[in-house]
Amino acid sequence: MNGGACSAGRSRWVEFDSVVSVEIHVQLATESKLFCRCASVYGAQPNTSVCPVCLGLPGSLPVVNREAFELGICAALALSCEVSSICTFDRKNYFYPDLPKSYQITQHYSALGRNGRIEIEDNGGARQIQIDRVHIEEDAGKIVYDETTGESLIDFNRCGVPLLEIVTKPWVTTPEEVYKYLVAIKQVLQYTGVSDCDMEKGNLRCDVNISVMEQGAQEFGTRTEVKNLNSFRAVQKALEYEKKRQIELIRQGKKVVMETLLYDDVSGKTALQRSKEQAQDYRYFPEPDLHPFFISGEWLESVRSKMVELPGARRERFIREYFLPRYDAGVLTGDREIADFFEKCVTLHNSPKVISNWIMGEVMKTLNEKKVSLSDLNLSPAQLVELINLLESGEITNLVAKDVLAAVIETGKSPRDIIAQKGLRQESAEDALRAVVDKVIASNPVPAVEYKKGKKTAAQFLIGQVMKETKGRANPQIVARLVLEALDKAAPENPQK
Repeated sequence: MNGGACSAGRSRWVEFDSVVSVEIHVQLATESKLFCRCASVYGAQPNTSVCPVCLGLPGSLPVVNREAFELGICAALALSCEVSSICTFDRKNYFYPDLPKSYQITQHYSALGRNGRIEIEDNGGARQIQIDRVHIEEDAGKIVYDETTGESLIDFNRCGVPLLEIVTKPWVTTPEEVYKYLVAIKQVLQYTGVSDCDMEKGNLRCDVNISVMEQGAQEFGTRTEVKNLNSFRAVQKALEYEKKRQIELIRQGKKVVMETLLYDDVSGKTALQRSKEQAQDYRYFPEPDLHPFFISGEWLESVRSKMVELPGARRERFIREYFLPRYDAGVLTGDREIADFFEKCVTLHNSPKVISNWIMGEVMKTLNEKKVSLSDLNLSPAQLVELINLLESGEITNLVAKDVLAAVIETGKSPRDIIAQKGLRQESAEDALRAVVDKVIASNPVPAVEYKKGKKTAAQFLIGQVMKETKGRANPQIVARLVLEALDKAAPENPQK
């Protein structure tokens, strides 16, 4: 008893590291399922995209989808894995209502790829996360709970949909770093076209295993598995909570129990789903209906030759070729569609930083507000470049340019047509602007007096009022000069006799 108390007391003074491993299941972007011709679609009427093969009916035989394997090979290469030359499939046996065959076809003994890695940005530097294995398997169905009747319904449409599972090696890390890892994986998978990674559709799901150990210790602690994670931020928050919970248990002299937990977004806490103190025996054995097959060097090189430039390499090239800040390059290359759009703009107008500012500013602001992708906007590289040229030539002001961009996105018309239609061309005629300046100063005597008393910032208010009066169409440089000239010519507030 004394020893236990001493140990608990000592634990209160030590620091702990968290050890995490991540399992990602991502749906491959194929038109049909892994072992049959049924459509791999989202949102179809329940149980309409099924056949004897994916339902596991007697006498049906699976045939491997070549496209799924090519996408798997592409992902393995992108993650720097050692690709197996011989691949086999195995049966993972378990009983659950949404698994009609009572087994899942997966790759247990012979993974498609092993010993991979991916690099993430870490406090201005880089860190490589080690990937243990990448393998292909089929998905199970989906259980739907009907709250009105209290019944559990099963939709088998998802049965047989091809999945790629990516499993990391355990590593000492932080919840924030795990979030960065997930973002990096998603970018690679989307860039290569392996998957659209839409978490709302269930196309990307992840489970995390976490344990804690005293800093400097050699052995990992007892791990728990957290499921029901519907976003990357949920993963980060779940790990933060679970790390804190496990540390508190140890400091109280209690044991961490191996168990599967669910994370609740509302409460921000994990809750027990089932105990895992005894490992489940899946009774793996080789799939008898699928022969081993070979991935030749020619096939491997054929897939490699069709691969696009990956996000990390593209980011470094943007920094090197376009002289962009690392932050800009990271934002632009985070989405392949946006990176492509940027490069098309640069070919039309060689001002990378100006284009970057517009894309990262107004364009991405619109994407976030509308919750759409770039391809959903009525905006082409030529239209954005035309807008930038009009701004740089002085035909419109920056304020007007933002309004014009919004109109382009809304209507699909060219910036020049919108400017002509709405009469938004910049006003630079000094006589017309001088009249507006005199009117504004006369209507705002207090700032004018404060300026004469030495408060130079009062002029900025008057300049802003002139711009407002002209609806942003006045040339701001000319307005600033005219306002200062008018104020300096005005009689002093208390002239000396």
